[in-house]
Amino acid sequence: MYTVIGGVRSRTLRVLWMLEELGQSYTHHAAAPRSPEVTSIYAAGKIPVLLDGDTAITDSTAILTYLTDKHGSFTHPAGTLKRAQQDAHTNFILDEMDAVLWAAARHSFVLPEDKRVPELKESLKWEYTISLDRLEQRLGDGPYLMGDMISVPDIIAAHCAGWAGNAGFPAPSPKLQKYVDDLRSRDAFIRALKH
Repeated sequence: MYTVIGGVRSRTLRVLWMLEELGQSYTHHAAAPRSPEVTSIYAAGKIPVLLDGDTAITDSTAILTYLTDKHGSFTHPAGTLKRAQQDAHTNFILDEMDAVLWAAARHSFVLPEDKRVPELKESLKWEYTISLDRLEQRLGDGPYLMGDMISVPDIIAAHCAGWAGNAGFPAPSPKLQKYVDDLRSRDAFIRALKH
């Protein structure tokens, strides 16, 4: 059985969602970043942390990749062209969406006040809007980024869309909004959100 550490209002939601999609048993500890429960396992204090036995795995994308590879679902096999395309989508979302949202969060409440540059947020919103257009191009005829199969980048994209909405970032186009709504209406997502 897995153990997931981290609050649901963070990237931990991605891990909980994937575990629900995979039908795996787990326990969840909603610990805050840099809390003693987290730093005792991972000195940086970042969440999420997945424990598989006594081994800690950090970074939500690394965890998702590990879980989908291990259980052979929601991913294309490593070393295939399909996997390379899937990983390209994942890296695009991390670089162009997740990183932009994280920069906005850092300059809103994470960094010490004297290190924040609140004016940066408007530029980041503009950049995010461009990334939404590029994501829509990548989606093509969908319904998922890899066609008919939901995979790791879809989970990350839907999580980023929710994060963006909560942070006051621009809404996606109707087509992208439907993509996000369809993902977030999945039973596994709803179960994960209940934590």
